[in-house]
Amino acid sequence: MRLFWTLILIFLYNGYSSEGVNSTLSARPKVVNVGCMLSFNTAVGKVTKVAVEAAVEDINSNPSVLGGTKLNVISLDSNSSGFLGIVEAIRFMETDIMAIIGPQSSVIAHVVSNIANELQVPLLSFAATDPTLSSLQYPFFVRTSPSDMFQMAAIAEVIAHYEWREVIAIYIDDDFGRNGIAALAEQLAKRRCSISYKAAMKPEATLDDARDVLVQVALRESRIMVVHTYPSKGLDIFSMARYLGMIDNGYVWIATHWLSTILDTDGPLPPDKKENLDGAITLRIHTPDSELKKNFVSRWSNLTGKAGVTGGMSSYALYAYDTVWLLARAINEFFNQGGNISFSKDPRLTEQNSGSLNLDSMSIFDGGKLLLDEIYKVNMTGVTGPYGFTSDRNLFRPAFEVINVVGTGFRKVGYWCNYSGLSIVPPETLYSKPPNRSSSNQQLHGIIWPGQTIEKPRGWVFPNNGRQLKIAVPNRVSFREFVGKVPGTTDSFRGYCIEVFTTAINLLPYAVPYKLLAFGDGHNNPEDTELVRLITAGVYDAAIGDIAITTNRTKMVDFTQPYIESGLVVVAPVKQQNSNAWAFLRPFTPRMWCITGVFFLVVGTVIWILEHRLNDDFRGPPSKQVVTVLWFSFSTLFNAHRENTVSTLGRIVLLIWLFVVLIINSSYTASLTSILTVQKLSSPITGIESLVNTKDPIGYQSGSFARNYLIDELGIHESRLVPLNLPEDYAKALKDGPSHGGVAAIVDERAYMELFLSTRCQFSILGQEFTKNGWGFAFPRDSPLALDMSTAILKLSENGELQRIHDKWLSGIACTSQNTKLEVDRLQLKSFSGLFVLCGLACFLALLIYFVMITCQYCHHYPESESSGGSSRSGRLQTFLSFADEKEESVRSRSKRRQLDATSVRSVDQNASVNGSRIDRSEIYSNRVVSFGESV
Repeated sequence: MRLFWTLILIFLYNGYSSEGVNSTLSARPKVVNVGCMLSFNTAVGKVTKVAVEAAVEDINSNPSVLGGTKLNVISLDSNSSGFLGIVEAIRFMETDIMAIIGPQSSVIAHVVSNIANELQVPLLSFAATDPTLSSLQYPFFVRTSPSDMFQMAAIAEVIAHYEWREVIAIYIDDDFGRNGIAALAEQLAKRRCSISYKAAMKPEATLDDARDVLVQVALRESRIMVVHTYPSKGLDIFSMARYLGMIDNGYVWIATHWLSTILDTDGPLPPDKKENLDGAITLRIHTPDSELKKNFVSRWSNLTGKAGVTGGMSSYALYAYDTVWLLARAINEFFNQGGNISFSKDPRLTEQNSGSLNLDSMSIFDGGKLLLDEIYKVNMTGVTGPYGFTSDRNLFRPAFEVINVVGTGFRKVGYWCNYSGLSIVPPETLYSKPPNRSSSNQQLHGIIWPGQTIEKPRGWVFPNNGRQLKIAVPNRVSFREFVGKVPGTTDSFRGYCIEVFTTAINLLPYAVPYKLLAFGDGHNNPEDTELVRLITAGVYDAAIGDIAITTNRTKMVDFTQPYIESGLVVVAPVKQQNSNAWAFLRPFTPRMWCITGVFFLVVGTVIWILEHRLNDDFRGPPSKQVVTVLWFSFSTLFNAHRENTVSTLGRIVLLIWLFVVLIINSSYTASLTSILTVQKLSSPITGIESLVNTKDPIGYQSGSFARNYLIDELGIHESRLVPLNLPEDYAKALKDGPSHGGVAAIVDERAYMELFLSTRCQFSILGQEFTKNGWGFAFPRDSPLALDMSTAILKLSENGELQRIHDKWLSGIACTSQNTKLEVDRLQLKSFSGLFVLCGLACFLALLIYFVMITCQYCHHYPESESSGGSSRSGRLQTFLSFADEKEESVRSRSKRRQLDATSVRSVDQNASVNGSRIDRSEIYSNRVVSFGESV
């Protein structure tokens, strides 16, 4: 029974499998219809039509591609019209077509994609590069060439590579142009660049329209032009730009890949048109060299000859050829997966009263989703190289070539790929290496710019529209040597900062019309931070003067290179410290004096211990020994000790101590000399740290950033801060002091304080600068004028002109030249701690070795005291101290006598044994003891 059911199941399975295969084979028709929408009247449409027909011929001649099914491409002409494109798309949908190749225009693709989504017919376009044609909004739209998003990224990379910051976009005002420029703006923003002006043109713009647009462009600052348009309109724009003198030195023209398409398809251009493009940069979609591409290129002249078409082969023709192959492979997999060509009515269309539109004849392609999935799964190698899609449905590794139009031809100056940016080697050679987007790795060959120059254009000029720059100048009431209004005038200023600005701006290679405007009421110093904020608000175009470069301000504007270094310092009253009777104690701190004295005593004691048993100079009555230790200790300071050291350990300790004394003596002498010969100033405030720890009031310059810094960074309470305006207010507040309504110190920038102190010697800068900044001129963010002014300031610094201006306005050096200094650098204990540690360690080791040696010697001479359990601990200690106090010669003599007595005892014992007489050992030992006592 089990065998019977097994045979039945095998029979049913084979029958089912047979039916499935037959069903699949029966679903594979002899011919499949595919639509193709092109603009036959354009150069791109003509060459891509030839490429599509060649691909169809190659596919149909190879039965293995579609398994015997023939591919039939129905071509219709959209005539570059959105309306006709819709009509042609509707006509396609009335037939049994599986997919549509095209359309050629992004504008038409936006419209047709909606129809394709509704009827689920894949739409494969190799020329609609609008980045907003996304697979999220139009899931049945398949872009088979690189999106303009990558092209705009390549252009932005080129602009950033040459350090330009603003560009002008010239484009056709339709979906293709607007969306492409929006993508460019997004890519530029990632690199801190921007589009300063958008020059839009009507799709049907004439030469007069182009002239009007370019005239407005010429009045702008930027000289970097990005042209994103159609081939026919692009040549008109360049022609009019040439007529207006805009294809010349200083200009940069970057065209999207419409220009490379013209250069590839139209062949050699007439000299007049080629002259209009001289120095321009354009992009071309990169297709790596391969045998497939080489064979197809070699066939191109025959293919165009048969079709009666004249023109070269562009990258669009290569992508059109691969698009047909992509679709054929997807259709083959579609049939292999059991798909079949069937259509169903759209209920929403049948419910409508379509009238003469005949909308109910359009049907939904039932296998559209399956075919779409198979399209994105295709992974092949075509004439354009490796061909496949990423997870976001863009082509794998898009790349472009950077082309420079020169003379009668053009040359390749580099590549861009999404993998590693700009390079001078083909991208396919970089894919095997890790991506490297460092600035040093971004390279292009030299470019010949408009005007036949190889020098990189600056990228901008001052606008020639008659508008003057509104430059704000702080209307200061103090320190007018830096910046101040000329009395009796409204817009004339003088001072160090003003002369630096005018000298630097005269170095620019172009004229800059400007007008200086006073900022402030003239009674109080203005707030520089508020002045900077008004630049961001558009009230002023720039600001010059004594404006400190701080972190918060750099977030609002761009500053030039600092033209003077400055930083916050503390200024307080100081008094001269004259010499007195106790001036000799100043070199050392009290702790240093105490530690030095202790070490003198310690070293003297250690030497006495090491020398006491050997050296007669260190023996005698206790009073004499105390005097000897004190004398020996302090006489080493002058190397005047008369006692000699005889022990090895004592000599080592003394040698190290004399070295320490030498260093201490030399340092003391040098410090005392400085105290007695150099003028010293003293103050209870030694710097910002000591000032913060007090509760005394602190003065600052009104309008300075010092106030916020003291509050926010140092945590000083606002009630302690006193605003001051004039230098006279500074002097009065410092003289009065905290006890009389003044301030303990003033915190201000060094540049002001050096000028203030030049005639006021009773005050001084205490401590070091606790901020590091400088003064610069402020301009709006990403202003090219800031960069050029920085270059001019550097030139002034290199040629010495900046120093000359400084000496002219800030030459007062009456007190600063004295180099007065607050005395805060007394010799500290920590400066000599290493020497004291070394000396202490030597003393400790010498004593340790000494006590080990004397202990061993004691144990050798008194072995019975160690083994006797009856003797008391105090008795043993007393015996040890007596032994340690005993002279070394006595110990050695006693040791010799003990050895002689032991020898004599052994002789007596031997004689008694030979004579047979017995002698009482106790008597012998008692005699030995008596003899030992007498000898003592």
